[in-house]
Amino acid sequence: MVWSDYMIVDLVQRPHSVTMFFDGEKSGAVVGSSGEGVICMWKNLTGVLEGEIVRLEPLARRHEQALFEAARDERVWRWMHYDASESRETFHAWIEDALAASEAGSEGAFATVDAGTGEPIGSTRYLALRPEHRGLEIGWTWLSPSRWQTGANVEAKLLMLEHAFERLGCLRVEFKTDARNEISRAALAALPAQFEGIFRKHMLVRNGERRDSAYYSIIDDEWPEVRENLRRRLAVV
Repeated sequence: MVWSDYMIVDLVQRPHSVTMFFDGEKSGAVVGSSGEGVICMWKNLTGVLEGEIVRLEPLARRHEQALFEAARDERVWRWMHYDASESRETFHAWIEDALAASEAGSEGAFATVDAGTGEPIGSTRYLALRPEHRGLEIGWTWLSPSRWQTGANVEAKLLMLEHAFERLGCLRVEFKTDARNEISRAALAALPAQFEGIFRKHMLVRNGERRDSAYYSIIDDEWPEVRENLRRRLAVV
């Protein structure tokens, strides 16, 4: 039996697998085991995250119609894996994929909602979950162009980072974007997230187009500075 502040690992009863139990108040993760290895997930990965400009709600089918209208501008999808705005069918497939991943516990998708009106204006999610290493990625982030430069994205990042570091107990939060996406890269640098390098020919997207991915991260030691910077930026919106 190996013990730490965040997990207990039982190496005696299951020599070919591992059972871990994470501190509920800090990491909120639950882990089981099977004959094939470790099963690990955060039990409180998503929930309603309240801000003054936006509210992040766990993505649901009731958001689909309004999100489809918000997503119809092709600029939203220029740097995504594919253009989900091409048709209602394509967008429906996108939202069903997101819901299935959330229900499986492999991702945590949100609808980004106007805090004043309740209107869905975009989406974002947690992915690449690594509860056993206390790390995850924030990605699949998009907003209706009418909400660009309004503070909505800044506050959404603040809410998600706050939840990740202060309630999920993350040590690392990472981001990736198409290396050619200068707007996204500038926004990540402004958090500030640390640039970590380029993964060359990392993905095939948009019908086989080769993508290099730029990686960024924030670690727990940097979070207080990042939090204060985001709060300062929101104060002057």
